[in-house]
Amino acid sequence: MHYNDKNFRPISNTENGETSNKTLFHYKQVGNILTSEYSGGKIKSGHLIGLVDHLGNINIRYHHVNDKDELMTGICISKPEILENGKIRLHEFWEWTSGDKSKGTSIIEEL
Repeated sequence: MHYNDKNFRPISNTENGETSNKTLFHYKQVGNILTSEYSGGKIKSGHLIGLVDHLGNINIRYHHVNDKDELMTGICISKPEILENGKIRLHEFWEWTSGDKSKGTSIIEEL
């Protein structure tokens, strides 16, 4: 599984999350290293870095500045699902390492 030059948009998120269907992720991958810039909705500017395993699972660290000018950080595990149309859906299990340190889940899909 390779994520290079793919764009993703959230389709669902738990209430304590900050991404929405207005957030856009642009993934780049070199070898097993994944990076992304993201913004939109409540997020002014964000970046993530992750490692992709042989099954396409991604172990991610992320940080962004939200619309309250707060610096937010977290960790995430993303598990891929291939849709009937060939696009990728990522099931994400994340946790804030800043703020209230709560956990949540989200789903993002390739555009």
